[in-house]
Amino acid sequence: MIVAAALIVGVLGSLHLVYTFSGSRLHPRDESLIARMQEVSPRLTRQTTIWRAGLGFHASHSLGALLFAAVFASLALTPGAPLFGMPVVALAGAAYLLAMLVLAHRFWFRIPFRGLAAANVLYLGGLVAAWI
Repeated sequence: MIVAAALIVGVLGSLHLVYTFSGSRLHPRDESLIARMQEVSPRLTRQTTIWRAGLGFHASHSLGALLFAAVFASLALTPGAPLFGMPVVALAGAAYLLAMLVLAHRFWFRIPFRGLAAANVLYLGGLVAAWI
């Protein structure tokens, strides 16, 4: 169940990374807004633009999901399943998934929310099954 949860997160992260650098699925619908985002810097620094920062945020967000998927699937699949003997790490994985679910509900849209809801159920089910 943990591996299935990790796979869901990995697929979502992979799609997000592909959509970040190809196509226009993550672009604003207003083309003039894209042009402005490519010209305007955030107040924090003039070394980037809102557009470039957004690409970096999307890419790093995707890489975080891929890292979660790789680490937690590996820990669950390793002989002896070390994940289940490391409660702090196992609970950190649950906290990550719960935080992502809250973000998906609050800021994103249906597909990531549903995928993360399924991943949460699977992950917690896997922990309960392993620890009972």
